[in-house]
Amino acid sequence: MHGDIEMGSLRDSLRRIFGGGIASIATVVVVAVVLFNSFEVVGAGERGVVFSKFGGVQRGVVGEGLRFKIPFIQTIIPIDVRIQKAETDASASSKDLQTVHSRIALNYHLAPDQASQVYQQVGSLYKERLIDPSVQEAVKAATAQFTAEELITRRAEVSTLIKDMLAERLVPRSIVVDEFNIVDFNFSNVFNNAIEAKQTAEQDALKAQRDLERIKIEAEQKITEAQAEAESQRLQRETISETILRLRAIEKWDGVLPQVTSGAIPFIDLKSMASN
Repeated sequence: MHGDIEMGSLRDSLRRIFGGGIASIATVVVVAVVLFNSFEVVGAGERGVVFSKFGGVQRGVVGEGLRFKIPFIQTIIPIDVRIQKAETDASASSKDLQTVHSRIALNYHLAPDQASQVYQQVGSLYKERLIDPSVQEAVKAATAQFTAEELITRRAEVSTLIKDMLAERLVPRSIVVDEFNIVDFNFSNVFNNAIEAKQTAEQDALKAQRDLERIKIEAEQKITEAQAEAESQRLQRETISETILRLRAIEKWDGVLPQVTSGAIPFIDLKSMASN
């Protein structure tokens, strides 16, 4: 009897000890879980969108760092607002109905203070739902304003036009266009062969024009040389003729001086002067 009383007292003591310990451990665990769910870390280059189970996406965003939230009720969703790069393939038709395949590279970022609006309206798949379709539409609209050849020769102008069109579509959706580049233009084989043939013809025509100009210059040089040679020969003939005439006159002269001279000087009889 006495032993039964002692055993009962021991069981009661054990229940009190272990029962109190389990309750303490459970309290610690609950407090830890609550604290763990009361904070969220927003990384560098991110903004936090606060989502409440009872109110949906909250207005405004939270900045970088350790942020408090109501445990089990609120969730802070990190949204990257750094500059990102997206590459998209686009197909369009040029003004002269040539099929153009292009690859577009776009640098963009979300407007930091509008991250919650983007998440609320589009979610996290804004590239697939907003950017890619906008790129397709902008490329089609811009490409239709140029011929296939102009897309090559006026590439910078085409790129600027597409960038402006993208900005018109994306900025109202809180997406900022930082930079835009056309990575590549691809045309059909028929068009590529036609362009190559045209370039070859232009090069041949340019070469023929240069050859014609060279021949013309050479002909003018020859004419100038011939004229100079003819003038030289004429001068030589005149000089030689005058010299020959003088030599012949000397050969025919008998050594007798003329008896009179004419002009302003009075006539003089040279023979009478000689006899005197």
